[in-house]
Amino acid sequence: MRVRAPAKINLSLRVVGTRADGYHELRTVFQSIDLHDELTIHRTNRALEMTCDDPACPSGRANLVWRAAEAVWTAADRSGRPRGVALHLVKRIPMEAGLGGGSSDAAAAIRALGKLWGVARSRQRAIAIALGADVPFFLEGGTALGLDRGDLLFRLPDRRREWVVLALPPVGVSTRAAFRWFDAASRHDRPGKVRSLENIDWQNDLEEVVARRHPEVGALVRALERAGASRALMSGSGSTVFGLFVQQHAALAAAARIEARFPRTRTVLSRTVGREAYHRLAGS
Repeated sequence: MRVRAPAKINLSLRVVGTRADGYHELRTVFQSIDLHDELTIHRTNRALEMTCDDPACPSGRANLVWRAAEAVWTAADRSGRPRGVALHLVKRIPMEAGLGGGSSDAAAAIRALGKLWGVARSRQRAIAIALGADVPFFLEGGTALGLDRGDLLFRLPDRRREWVVLALPPVGVSTRAAFRWFDAASRHDRPGKVRSLENIDWQNDLEEVVARRHPEVGALVRALERAGASRALMSGSGSTVFGLFVQQHAALAAAARIEARFPRTRTVLSRTVGREAYHRLAGS
């Protein structure tokens, strides 16, 4: 069995408070794109195994895919440690890039193993919520508004398909570090108020604090805007910056300009994906 794990970008990410449990209260708009990892599942007669083509990718319980497998096994009322499958992950979504690769990989494992081991979709969603704030979105896909930790989801109408230029600077940013920098800055400069829950305000409250430490992030946003992007923004906690384009030729030209000006930055061309197309792509 082979399933795909598509990436996401955040069309908006606003930090609106801090919850009693220490998590940040968010208002974010998720958008699926067609860049994806692939998870292959082979049946075996051995204990759970996992491999990855990227040596930098963690293995064992450090990987959300492994923890997803354990949780689905338990939800299927099976005793002992998970067994009977070997998992192989092909990574195309960069790590620590704000594109949700680890969360999407976990959701792909929940979907596939849930089907294999007979776990209802309602239980699959509960597992996703327990694993991480972004994981539930990857069971849905398309365009969605995320509240609370980002895991309280409301479907939004599909947007028109757009080309997405992903600019990947040679630095990674952990989610924990980005929010720590935000909290330190916010003691002196509180973020602006969120005016509407219905409209996309095209702002990422983490972008400024990340760009202070990695100036190439801000430079890439400005460069994509000058290259003709209708919108350019850092995705999630970074470090990826994306630009949206209606025409493919404009997106290709912008990607070439970015790589010429920022030789250490890699670009990837992708497209936005609506909800139905997401489920076809993900095989769910």
